[in-house]
Amino acid sequence: MINFKNTNAESSTVTRNMDEIEEVTGNIYESCVVVSKRSDQLAVDLKEELINKLNEFASSSDNLEEVFENREQIEISRFYERLPKTNAIALKEFLDEKVYFRMPSDSSEEA
Repeated sequence: MINFKNTNAESSTVTRNMDEIEEVTGNIYESCVVVSKRSDQLAVDLKEELINKLNEFASSSDNLEEVFENREQIEISRFYERLPKTNAIALKEFLDEKVYFRMPSDSSEEA
């Protein structure tokens, strides 16, 4: 699992050189697919981590009168909102060559 606290991905929009992205796979569309799939993986991990942390503070009572704002839950939520988006993290990993991927072999080339 990735440590989201120590990521050095940009948290705001950055203009990218498309040649750098295409250079890794040789095809811009294949690069986008790799980044997209990695972003999906990161989003699942991030959501799972957030839910686990928020569940630590969840109250077991179902009484609406006892529902109140939990300061810890609010702070955890704010922390995760400030993190870079998963697509920025995935792109940073991709450009730093920290993502393992393989292309399925084309059966017509093997024949």
